[in-house]
Amino acid sequence: MPLRHLTPRDQHLFWQYGRGPGAPVHEPLVHRAIERHAIAHPHSVAAEHHGATLTYGELDRYAAVLAARLVREGVRPGDHVGLFTRRSIPMLVGLLAVLKTGAAYVPQDIGRTPPARLAHVVRTAGTRVILTLKEHAPRVPLPDGHRLIALDDPAPYEPGPARALPAHPDDGCYVVFTSGTTGRPDGVKVTHRNVTNLLLTEPGGLGIRPGDRVAQLLDIAFDMAAWEILGCLTHGATLVIRGKDIAAAARTATVLVATPTVLSGIDPAACPRVRTVAVAGEPCPRPLADRWARRAAFFNCCGPTEVTVVHTMGRHDPAAGRLTIGRPTPNNTVYVLDADRRPLPVGEVGEMWAGGDCVPAGCLGDDALTAERYAPDPFLGGGRAMVRTRDLGRWTPDGDLEHLGRTDEQVKVRGFRVALDSVSSVLESLPGCRRAVTLKRDAHSLVSFVCPADVDPRAARRAVADALPYYCVPAEVVPLPALPETDHGKIDKTTLLRLAEERTAGAGAGAGAR
Repeated sequence: MPLRHLTPRDQHLFWQYGRGPGAPVHEPLVHRAIERHAIAHPHSVAAEHHGATLTYGELDRYAAVLAARLVREGVRPGDHVGLFTRRSIPMLVGLLAVLKTGAAYVPQDIGRTPPARLAHVVRTAGTRVILTLKEHAPRVPLPDGHRLIALDDPAPYEPGPARALPAHPDDGCYVVFTSGTTGRPDGVKVTHRNVTNLLLTEPGGLGIRPGDRVAQLLDIAFDMAAWEILGCLTHGATLVIRGKDIAAAARTATVLVATPTVLSGIDPAACPRVRTVAVAGEPCPRPLADRWARRAAFFNCCGPTEVTVVHTMGRHDPAAGRLTIGRPTPNNTVYVLDADRRPLPVGEVGEMWAGGDCVPAGCLGDDALTAERYAPDPFLGGGRAMVRTRDLGRWTPDGDLEHLGRTDEQVKVRGFRVALDSVSSVLESLPGCRRAVTLKRDAHSLVSFVCPADVDPRAARRAVADALPYYCVPAEVVPLPALPETDHGKIDKTTLLRLAEERTAGAGAGAGAR
């Protein structure tokens, strides 16, 4: 019995806290949920972008004709179709068309993705057909035998006979690739069952309903963009696709899904219509959560790429003693395990593993990586799998999860183990400090970056010294006007580490010159 080492009380709490509520999912196929709104409300606006609009009836009609074309090109359930485009209305038509064929779409932002990464995605996902826009066609790496279709060309929408084969809930919905900042990007295939379990239950549905306006702010290759796009369309709301101005899209929205970095650039006072906000992708600063939670339902969430967007959600109360990542979402489980994958008692820190309907099939074309990240679930059994999140956490006495950093961000400084996020969290509690990130500079010291530029570095170091052991105090705190961002809207730690190295080298050269 996997729980026999726990006390009877902790065995009981393992299931009470670790198992999300059971909830029915009334429509297990994403495109069927969208089609229902097209039938019921064909004249409702599905999306708007740069002044142009698309109704649900138009979206469904265009997607059906394009799907027939894809079927004539040989696309079948289980296939992968590249969606190499930019935020746009044609992007939505292509996405729905792919789902109608039973295939999975593979999104990449053609305007920002390097050619080498696009080529890696094509090889790994086996995308024999790629959808794009005419102006970006020359940038698409097209191996022999592959077909390129321009979404803004009339030709794909010419009627023709084709019969789409029925899809199954365990067929792929989309393939998302990790950022690749620590190596080669890995592809994860996410099924319809995975996606509808998040979007069509609460709180993952975010209460979205017809009449809502959901801002589409994120890079389309980021798994959280699927939450924005599909979460909106499966509930009959209007997707507000942003241009260059993120804040402009947010100002007219009622629902925001974002990373904390993206959200920190939006003024809640300028968004009076926003009633629901969800953040994930990186730790959320407590002041940011408090600021938004005073105006809207604010959900702090957690989930790596290897699960389906998020597997824990918690609505934050500004009066709460701590900011947590909540509890497992419906039909999912979270286990806090030790290095031997044994459950830990409530209150002890361990690595979070996720189980249930949020667990995708695994990493594309990499059995070794799948074996490293995914394992048989000994608690649910029945052939189910669980996924290693690489997030550290512990259960609070109330049954919520505290996020305590990443296993790959636990570093040793002067022989002591330091959680980098804990240092950043102290810095972000300083009045006037909007964002902070802490990095290991060398074996003996840390460096922190804060924004905006008027944060006092000496006061920042004193705050850490007052709150944490001496070895956690950064050797240097560097104020910047803004922290650099990755394409996915997270803090770009690679760029900051390079800046830290340059500052160290510059200081050394200056000392040598003296």
